[in-house]
Amino acid sequence: MTETNKNIKEPRITLVGAGPGDADLITVKAIKALKTADVVLYDALVNEELLEYAPANSTKVYVGKRSGDHTFSQEAINNLMVDYAVNYGHVVRLKGGDPFVFGRGYEELIIAAAHNISASVIPGISSSIAVPELQQIPVTHRGLSESFWVVTGTTANGKISNDLVDASRSNATVVVLMGIHNLAEIAEIFKLQGKNKLPVAVIQSGSTADEKIAVATVDTIVDTVEESKISSPAIIVLGEVVSLHPKFQLIKEVYDFVARG
Repeated sequence: MTETNKNIKEPRITLVGAGPGDADLITVKAIKALKTADVVLYDALVNEELLEYAPANSTKVYVGKRSGDHTFSQEAINNLMVDYAVNYGHVVRLKGGDPFVFGRGYEELIIAAAHNISASVIPGISSSIAVPELQQIPVTHRGLSESFWVVTGTTANGKISNDLVDASRSNATVVVLMGIHNLAEIAEIFKLQGKNKLPVAVIQSGSTADEKIAVATVDTIVDTVEESKISSPAIIVLGEVVSLHPKFQLIKEVYDFVARG
């Protein structure tokens, strides 16, 4: 065996969930994977502090992937994963949140399998649950919500998902990811169900130092978000559980005062 052949590493890919943004919210198993990475391909929503866990001599490649920032197409990322795995060894594909919650992680598993490259997945903490939780908003709560939906706010063709319409008809908590730019349309969907007074929270950059929250009702959430200057990345939480947030208490007092009129 030549010296060159000895140095060639077996190609493998690990899809790693980086969590909602706070670097401390990554799992121990994910850190172990990063420490053995030859290459890290990381998304825009990944906290770059996490790159410090990777070896100093490893290759770190930013591949974008957020609203308004698609530095690389999914096809280009797939090709990079395969090329780096074949030529370098262990590729860690570091993705914001969880790889399988609107992260296209399974597509990347398929690509690895098509090239006979060993691949595994390390789950991450999803912003759909963690971000409301950090604001003390539970997605389920006895007497208020028995279940929750996690829905994309924008489908591949740029339209509102039909699932969101179905979700608006339920009594469940509805968490919308990637929907801030369609907030007005989302609010209209809930208004059509007569849910004008349903509590809503919009949380920007959850779990990070830039976190901001707007709390209102379906009727007023669009204006409240504009006044609060909240922008992407943000999640939308619609449901009675939002009424548990301290900021909603003042709104509730105003409605109660008007009702007593």
